[in-house]
Amino acid sequence: MVDQYQKPIRQAEDALLKIFSGIDTQVKENLRRVLMAFRNHRVGVHHFSSVSGYGHDDLGRQVLDQVYAEVFGAEAAIVRVQFVSGTHAIASALYGVLRPGDEMLAVAGAPYDTLEEVIGLRGEGQGSLKDFGVDYRQLELAADGGIDWDGLGTAVGDRTRLVLIQRSCGYSWRQSLSIDQIERIVQSVKRQNPNTVCFVDNCYGEFIEDREPTAVGADLMAGSLIKNPGGTIVTAGGYVAGKADLVEATACRLTAPGIGSEGGATFDQSRLMFQGLFLAPQMVGEAIKGTHLVAQVFHDLGYDVNPLPQAQRRDVIQAIRLGSPEKLVAFCKAIQQVSPVGSYLDPTPGNQPGYESELVMAGGTFVDGSTSEFSADGPLREPYVVFCQGGTHWTHVAIALEKAIAAIGPA
Repeated sequence: MVDQYQKPIRQAEDALLKIFSGIDTQVKENLRRVLMAFRNHRVGVHHFSSVSGYGHDDLGRQVLDQVYAEVFGAEAAIVRVQFVSGTHAIASALYGVLRPGDEMLAVAGAPYDTLEEVIGLRGEGQGSLKDFGVDYRQLELAADGGIDWDGLGTAVGDRTRLVLIQRSCGYSWRQSLSIDQIERIVQSVKRQNPNTVCFVDNCYGEFIEDREPTAVGADLMAGSLIKNPGGTIVTAGGYVAGKADLVEATACRLTAPGIGSEGGATFDQSRLMFQGLFLAPQMVGEAIKGTHLVAQVFHDLGYDVNPLPQAQRRDVIQAIRLGSPEKLVAFCKAIQQVSPVGSYLDPTPGNQPGYESELVMAGGTFVDGSTSEFSADGPLREPYVVFCQGGTHWTHVAIALEKAIAAIGPA
């Protein structure tokens, strides 16, 4: 019986050998970039020590900021455990840049669910951007699910202070953005209004390619440390990187004006954050292999998958259109059963803070909520798509797929 479920996985592995080899080459180049930054900033064991209280003169924190800035091709960066999530880091950046009367334009369709209340599309009275008089527009996607390049060419106005570029697909059935596409968006925006800030939600996208958005002209970007750059071992936090003045404006929203990036104790987490960054290229490479494997297996079983098995990856998310709530729940239960933590638990749909729809989530991870470790989730709404992400090693994904195939069968 086990062989029955292993066979399609072994066939997929054989079909992906060349792609896996190419991913290993990419990992080596990204790791070389990280190692160079560590060497240039003379990272040593003394940078793993922490201070308490206000966090003044934390040498490790200052050097970590500098390392992140170099790795990401940015003027400056802040890396802080005080960011509770990627959404928090993104919100801090938006509040740092935008002022009453400004306009924010989202150019890749609707944003991720957790940003809706930050913007003011849902909820009220909690201090959303809308509450503070910031206007919002969004450019819908083109018919093919990609950027509406013609519409973008005339979308930026004099009041458009910030353009939001969401790199990952989020909970939508679209292609995530490549670095080349992000560069093209930035160039189009700057032609229309050079003063408009190009801000990238970089969650799930770090180390996918050999460059980051700030290296191709984006003014600012943000992400979570329990996603790609934390290397699966960082316990909490986020980062913001980009132009120095915009990074400092973000820091002033995280802490307070006058404190900015000078505050924030690291609570003895510095070693993990340095080590996580060192591990990140390898962990991202394993996650990318996992997405290819998931896509190949379920494509062969007759399901619609996005991206397709052989497609170039742009983030660590793989979507499968399952078509029914029963299959969505069964898939997540199967993944949970082969998770290293909480394998005895049964995921059930429920409400999550910041999300509009009920979610079902399989996340038996060592760090709660970590999506750099292998997990799967999806909103209980049409067309019932499950989103797989992360993975410390692709072989774990392969074992998990045996259970998933047994749980839901072919399309």
